[in-house]
Amino acid sequence: MQAEIITIGDEILIGQIVDTNSAFISKSLNKIGVSVYQITSVQDDKNHILKSLREAEENADIIILTGGLGPTKDDITKKTIAEYFDDNLVQSQAVLENIQFLWKKYIRQELTQVNIDQALVPSKATVLMNMVGSAPGMWLEKNGKVFISLPGVPFEMKALIEQTVIPKLRNTFKFPYILHKTILTYGLGESSLAARIEKWEDNLPEFMKLAYLPNLGKVRLRLSANAIDKTLVDAEMEKQIALLLPQIEDVFVGFEADESIEAIIGKQLSKYGKTLATAESCTGGKIAESITVNAGASKYFKGSIVSYTKEAKINLLDISEALIEKYSVVSREVTEAMALSALKKFNTDFAIATTGNAGPTTDDTTEDVGIVYIALATKDEVYSEKFMFGNHRVKVINKAVNKAFEMLQKEILKK
Repeated sequence: MQAEIITIGDEILIGQIVDTNSAFISKSLNKIGVSVYQITSVQDDKNHILKSLREAEENADIIILTGGLGPTKDDITKKTIAEYFDDNLVQSQAVLENIQFLWKKYIRQELTQVNIDQALVPSKATVLMNMVGSAPGMWLEKNGKVFISLPGVPFEMKALIEQTVIPKLRNTFKFPYILHKTILTYGLGESSLAARIEKWEDNLPEFMKLAYLPNLGKVRLRLSANAIDKTLVDAEMEKQIALLLPQIEDVFVGFEADESIEAIIGKQLSKYGKTLATAESCTGGKIAESITVNAGASKYFKGSIVSYTKEAKINLLDISEALIEKYSVVSREVTEAMALSALKKFNTDFAIATTGNAGPTTDDTTEDVGIVYIALATKDEVYSEKFMFGNHRVKVINKAVNKAFEMLQKEILKK
């Protein structure tokens, strides 16, 4: 079964916002066995939307639209859908009552006519009640195809997809059983990893496939199985994972259930009752940012010192000026001193420190652009590694962040 996603809005096409809705919808559909045939972004233009609907109806069984359901004149999706279905708009009392409730409890302003008009829906539509916003979702059917229109606001769309759309699709269609297992590896490139497991990959059953998802020092291996027989899929997945892991045990860091390495590390730190701090120079706080984006990080992450300059290293981390003068700010000795200082100041079990030349200049060091030192301190030891991450500033920083997490992950698993 195939689906097509149509995102509506000039703001997407001019690059004002990034279309994250399609990625979320695609992932949600894939989990229930629906393949996305095509993703299309169109203008807030009636003819453009109508053309896209006609083409999507030929391509797919399920057509999902997002955007254009707001109260302003440029939001024309509902009227256009009504025209496509040779229908007219009628007021939904349930939607109107929801809007009145939202305005009374949260908005606390006079309810205007444009807000009231958000309760208008095509008469042929089944309303998908939006409990976190005023614009309802809509479900229509035509020629055996399902059309679903959702608000473009991401958190409203996500709530409707998870709570209403996916359950309703499951009740409407019979889908195959799909199972994904994503294996996270660090420290081995995609081509080297592929060469190592080539024989295993070649012997996968027909209903299973492997995808390589590389990203700056790490490779995610997504193993997918798709069949009607759930028992067969579960058993084969377990068997193939057992065959794969011994071949990659030196680079394997865990399974990823739609989670980042930072989230996985957070769970491991919580599990073992361990804590972490960072002292960052060239990464500018990006390690700390990546950690704290996860809810509950305060349980294991105690803080960070971004000592971007020599003076900050001296004043905030108590790094000896003599040490810096002797070895420079980009050195093994200074990085390890930074890690030890963070460990002591925050009284944690682990501390990560970074210093390097992200470029384009090398400031007061003799090291080349792209050189980064990463140190990891524990209550028992401190050690560091030197890396060359190239000459592209953003890549250097992101590679350093990823490598720091790789080092931390391996250290945690020793405990």
